[in-house]
Amino acid sequence: MPTLAELNAATQTDFTAAMEGVYEHSPWVPARAWSARPFATLAALKHAMVQVVRQASHDEQLALIRAHPELAGKAAVDGALTAESTHEQARAGLAHCTPEEFARINTLNADYGARFGWPFILAVRGPRGTGLSRAQILATLARRIDNPAEFEFAEALRQIHRIAELRLNDKFGFMPEQGHQVWDWCERLARHSEPPWAERGELTATYLTDVHRAAAAEIAATMRDCGFDQVEIDAVGNVVGIYHGTEDLTAGLAPSPGQGRVGEGPGHRPHGFPSGSRRLLTGSHYDTVRNAGKYDGRIGHFVPMACVRALHGHGRRLPFGLEVVAFAEEEGQRYKATFLGSGALVGGFDPAWLDQRDRDGIAMREAMKHAGLPADLPAIAALRRDPARYLGFVEVHIEQGPVLSSLDLPLGIVTSINASVRYVGEIIGMASHAGTTPMNARRDAACAAAELALYLERRAGVDGDSVGTVGLLEVPGGSINVVPGRCRFSLDLRAPSNDQRDRLRDDVLAELAALCARRGLRHTIEETMRESAAPSDPVWQGRWEQAVTALGLPLHRLPSGAGHDAMKLHTAFPQAMLFVRGENAGISHNPLESSTADDLDLACAAFTQLLDQLAAS
Repeated sequence: MPTLAELNAATQTDFTAAMEGVYEHSPWVPARAWSARPFATLAALKHAMVQVVRQASHDEQLALIRAHPELAGKAAVDGALTAESTHEQARAGLAHCTPEEFARINTLNADYGARFGWPFILAVRGPRGTGLSRAQILATLARRIDNPAEFEFAEALRQIHRIAELRLNDKFGFMPEQGHQVWDWCERLARHSEPPWAERGELTATYLTDVHRAAAAEIAATMRDCGFDQVEIDAVGNVVGIYHGTEDLTAGLAPSPGQGRVGEGPGHRPHGFPSGSRRLLTGSHYDTVRNAGKYDGRIGHFVPMACVRALHGHGRRLPFGLEVVAFAEEEGQRYKATFLGSGALVGGFDPAWLDQRDRDGIAMREAMKHAGLPADLPAIAALRRDPARYLGFVEVHIEQGPVLSSLDLPLGIVTSINASVRYVGEIIGMASHAGTTPMNARRDAACAAAELALYLERRAGVDGDSVGTVGLLEVPGGSINVVPGRCRFSLDLRAPSNDQRDRLRDDVLAELAALCARRGLRHTIEETMRESAAPSDPVWQGRWEQAVTALGLPLHRLPSGAGHDAMKLHTAFPQAMLFVRGENAGISHNPLESSTADDLDLACAAFTQLLDQLAAS
């Protein structure tokens, strides 16, 4: 079993020989990576080999893809696979396909090869490294046949890097134990799902449903198992875990693992402090959208929980306390009360929310009482935290986008959560006969909306980091043979700063007015949501950057286009976020959302580095 010290001292020939089999039949990859020595960490070695492939020519990349065998293909049948591929395919059960499965996989292999000209590549050991099922492999192959060729080429390379990562783990005897723990917690928590999604194996857990409450109870139980000193479910359903620092203990607050009453923490004020002590606040949400992914929000409390578990296991205390909050509501699915959980900590709970009703007519006040919560404004107001008693707020989150995946980077530093504004509008023209109305006499509302959408695409692209979307487009009562007289549409505009967002908004609204005037149409427009940008605090962003650098990884800074709990906490605390790469091109709010145990392990390592920095300072 090699060590990094041995590899750093090795000749190029010896280094290449030691890395044999990591990249299938492609010794040129480690041979070129040799020049990037010394490698401070295993993650740095992995990244160096990824960079070699990224910098290779297209022909070299294609040859690397073609060096891999088909899954359960002729090479497997003839026993001609490498030892590594034989082990991986056997581990996935591909040596035990039923006749039907074998026929299906060979048909799909043939169709895939005919479409793309290279074999289907999949890291069959999967995101946890313990193996995908044959059903998962077949479903992935069937799905990826429909990908565009350039996308599938990049995905094949990403899968090759994942195969190499797992082979390197084997060579070095490395197990991403904290990543496994976080991955397992996410998978286990996803068992709590509402009907009818649960019956289809899908995930939905909306605010204060029985499923949501069961998820909260499981998170609380896991916090206690990790060694948190105080655990409670507060007045809005947030799960709060506190791991005391030495300041707390010096002030006489003895560690006594337990759970406060629902809606009340130990001492009735779970966030009450002994004199002089301070805490770091962290966490994310555990509610989901409908038919959700398993990692959105949830890794934001599970990663710090894994770190507390390690601290407790080593009997270690930090100079400061650590408060981890699994926020009860962020998505606004059951009630239109987005960021309810994190908002309560900064005095942002809207009293009118208590009277909102869900699709079944149940008021939020009733749902809270059914959950055993007080549904009482003074109790909710008491959740507000005193910023002077906190060091800041940090959040770990799956990226929910394709950037880190496209760059082959496991972690990213968030520079700002984008400002956003949303509108719903309608363009009003004149409905007329599609056959008898000349083109120059039409008042076509749908064409005007299409022109606006294309303008938005061009205008947002000019900024480079603004985005604009027309997500809703509807012709009310439309007919195939009628020129549309009305067209309803939405606008979603986002940018890294308020000023940039507002310039985009002004230009888009001006274009809407101009094109309607030019076409002889009317329009209405209504703003439905506005959120200010939440730039990362420079000091806290710098701490994340130091943490990632300490892992031997390059820094990549990026804005967050999606909203997060950190943008609500930003109103009271200095905040900064760390993004974790998502699989499947970073898809989120979707069952295909995923992350690997190795990437989650790096997130845990980065969080630990951040804690160590604070402790040292």
